[in-house]
Amino acid sequence: MANSKYAYVRNFELPDPLLPGCFLVCRLDGHAFHRFSDEHGFTKPNDERALELMEHAAKDLMSEYNDIVLAFGESDEFSFLLRKSTHLYNRRHAKILTTVTSYFTSCYVFHWPEYFPGKPLRYPPSFDGRIVQYPDEQAIRDYFAWRQADTHINNLYNTVFWALIQQGGKTTAEAHATLTGTVSSQKNEMLFQRFKINYNETSARFRKGSVVVREVATQDATDANPMPPQPPAVQAETSRPSPKARKGDKTKMAIQVLHCDVIGDEFWKARPHLLAG
Repeated sequence: MANSKYAYVRNFELPDPLLPGCFLVCRLDGHAFHRFSDEHGFTKPNDERALELMEHAAKDLMSEYNDIVLAFGESDEFSFLLRKSTHLYNRRHAKILTTVTSYFTSCYVFHWPEYFPGKPLRYPPSFDGRIVQYPDEQAIRDYFAWRQADTHINNLYNTVFWALIQQGGKTTAEAHATLTGTVSSQKNEMLFQRFKINYNETSARFRKGSVVVREVATQDATDANPMPPQPPAVQAETSRPSPKARKGDKTKMAIQVLHCDVIGDEFWKARPHLLAG
């Protein structure tokens, strides 16, 4: 077939290699998830079941692809960091993006009944994705700091917004008007003075987002944020050993979900392997 008269059509396929020596970040976003969350009755301002489902899909994806070393999620988005030395699919942009996006979406749908029992999907959810190339470690740190700062800003706004509606009796238009022009300190004061909510005591999952990371497995290691029972392949990376592991390195990496700070130095200094290349 390769030498058939029709083979010339392959000449229209353009190569799409990603730059060598760059970190790759693949960010997935739920497509039209405002409607999706309304149709499926998500709790406002945060639905813990939905966030745990996103975490589960992210862990499945990292279990499937060993070159994904770190992920960060908030709301209906997740960002995945691939090591800069990755040769996954020969660094073909379209191949990586479409496979990562479709696999994550499939895992989301597959695990839906575990987190929303008795609530069948009304229509298929979908995610869109993009890959951004970053040249160095500082750019990667700044990227994840940006996403975590965005998590805090959005969550603080949404927490006050829904408190004004659910407890304050405001309409959505009135709630938006009340918050227009306010800064973080004013939102925090509004939450505490009007609704006796201390924002810093709300769930770290909501305030800081979800950090999914490969950690060196220890005999007594446990997930800092337990999730529902999962297949062993999701809890520990065994299905696709790294090249070093295939050469005799017996070190095992466990995939953990954390809700911690990634803006400061502590997280990165404790995990130099994430940016080692």
